[in-house]
Amino acid sequence: MSLNQKPDIKYLFEPRSVAVVGASASSDKVGYKVVENILSGGYKGKVYPINPKGGEVLGLPMFKSLAEIKEPVDMACISVPAKFVMDSVKDCAVNGVKFIPIITSGFSEVGNAEEEKEIVSFALAHGMRVMGPNIFGIYSANSNLNATFGPKIQRGHVAIITQSGALGIGMIGKTAVAHIGLSTMSSVGNKADITEADLLEYLVDDEQTKVIMLYIEGIRDGERLVSTMSRVTRTKPIIMIKSGRSKRGAMAAASHTGALAGSDEILNDIVRQCGVLRAENFQDAFNWCKYFTGSAAPRGENTVIITNGGGIGVMATDACEKYQVPLYDDAQVIKEKFSKVVPEFGSTKNPIDLTGQARSEDYDSALAAALHLKSVHSVIALYCETAVFDVDNLAKMILENTLRYRKAGKPIVFSLFGGEPTEKAILSLRKENAPVFEDTYEAVSCLGAILAQYRHTLSPMETPADAEIPVEKINAILDKASGEGRYFLLANEGQRVMELCGITIPKSSIARNLEEAVKAAESIGFPVVMKVVSRDILHKSDVGGVALNLDNPQEVMDAYEAILFNCRKHNPRAVIEGIEVTEMVKRGTETIVGARKDRSFGPIVMCGMGGVYVEVMKDVAFQAAPFSRQEALSMIKETKIYPLLLGVRGEDKKDMEGVIDVIVKLGSLVRKCDRITDIEINPLTVYDEGEGVKAVDVRVLLSERPQSK
Repeated sequence: MSLNQKPDIKYLFEPRSVAVVGASASSDKVGYKVVENILSGGYKGKVYPINPKGGEVLGLPMFKSLAEIKEPVDMACISVPAKFVMDSVKDCAVNGVKFIPIITSGFSEVGNAEEEKEIVSFALAHGMRVMGPNIFGIYSANSNLNATFGPKIQRGHVAIITQSGALGIGMIGKTAVAHIGLSTMSSVGNKADITEADLLEYLVDDEQTKVIMLYIEGIRDGERLVSTMSRVTRTKPIIMIKSGRSKRGAMAAASHTGALAGSDEILNDIVRQCGVLRAENFQDAFNWCKYFTGSAAPRGENTVIITNGGGIGVMATDACEKYQVPLYDDAQVIKEKFSKVVPEFGSTKNPIDLTGQARSEDYDSALAAALHLKSVHSVIALYCETAVFDVDNLAKMILENTLRYRKAGKPIVFSLFGGEPTEKAILSLRKENAPVFEDTYEAVSCLGAILAQYRHTLSPMETPADAEIPVEKINAILDKASGEGRYFLLANEGQRVMELCGITIPKSSIARNLEEAVKAAESIGFPVVMKVVSRDILHKSDVGGVALNLDNPQEVMDAYEAILFNCRKHNPRAVIEGIEVTEMVKRGTETIVGARKDRSFGPIVMCGMGGVYVEVMKDVAFQAAPFSRQEALSMIKETKIYPLLLGVRGEDKKDMEGVIDVIVKLGSLVRKCDRITDIEINPLTVYDEGEGVKAVDVRVLLSERPQSK
């Protein structure tokens, strides 16, 4: 393999040989534990412990350096003090190592970013990839490789990628207790080189992996992560836990890993659009992982609830609404199929109430009816402990029905509520991997997760939308601003950018004296708006630099003088280039549309409810670019402005396609013009369908230097 050529990610998970740099004969050392786990895990490849003092560990000779090994090594785990890591990486280059998991901490997570960059730069220049630093290692069921210093790992079908080493080790123990087997366990740590996206490239085609769980604190290379997750979720579910939701949490995450936590609102919207299932906590994440590995994919969304208690049935109904689980509502079919198994004083509505007199055979009959009813696609079975139920048959009834449903390929969940006999049944059933839960909401959330994945896999793959952007003409405007030392565009410059992109703006003209102001107003037509044009005054309204609804020449003259007086009073040194005279835009539905280069995800777009209350209402949604027109529409649907655009209280439907056009154009603009970091139209006034939209106020911010692609 030539220098700078990246090795196949397969050899990270399926290495033919492994070196442990920093191996030790002392059982309390990390290097000892890694060697011990590799040997006890059943790894069949060659293992080379490395220690400059030589010696032996667990029956293997310890080489003094990688140079003593005469064969190429696919992977070298480094566990030496931070000051020796660079020398170890150089030794790896001599040997031709492909992957270097660096367990050692003490780099960017504690402010030592420069040395971390040097290590990665050297490794990449010599055809090697770095995992970490600051990790606990890697596990792969495909090669029976446990190159971690954690506990024994149970083999299975869940792949976990974690940024936190300590939480990762804890997750190994937690999954074992929960009877969840792992296909891989990867610790990415500081993500100086290898990121989640790299690992997902392997996992998407890994037959051992059925579901993927991510624990993320900070985002690196967000554009690639979004693209990769969007592709992976078409075939395999991804469950994500992202810490750093709060401001303090984001600060803690950044200090922990040296990576940006990013805006939680942006992340939440983007991962949902990728088809990723975001869990609030580890309990939900583990429940979903286990359910995905043990349940068949649904063939539809119709769900029935079977219960022996009305109250718990109502709770399940509430949970179904929360987790978007549609309840089957064909009352005639339900009555016809379930009336034979429901007492006269029970209910054949959905939830189907077997009443408190139900015994195990009644559940068997009702569950059999649901199983054989093709129009029912999934079942929620609820049990409240009663004096008449034959509790000794509870576990047997649930396990037998679980097996029947799995064989038939129909999802089912059970929620049990009761005392000691019920708790004992739950414990025994969990050991058998039955989908049984104490909490009704936990049970329904699992069904909600599998249905969300079902909907995502059925959604069509849309072609990303693009717009023609005259980059050279726009760059000329940006050059002028940069030449004047500005990192924003003046109002007239922003409007010119809109014109070049084909976005309608109000009629306007720049006046430099009273006579020009009156002529401009008469040409545009009354009423008009007047605004100061000055690089030194950004917030025009705050200083009296705006006048609205001017109906005649006298009002225009008065407003002209008042604006100049107010602005000079605010900043006597302000350079005023003129007064913009603009048409008074007729009323419509006010939206906000914007685009920016996000530090975590790259180009993103935003839309929502616009106007003066936008920061108070905070009714906006985000989408990573590029995106399709359908995805732009989906983003609009996530906001409260959507029903207003559909038309309310007898109003006509608004020009939704016009809004989507602007969203697409701003997304293309911010992707193609490197120096534009932020662009915001507020308000973008939307008129009735077919009448278009109008960008009333435009704000464009620039970077100090061109952005790297």
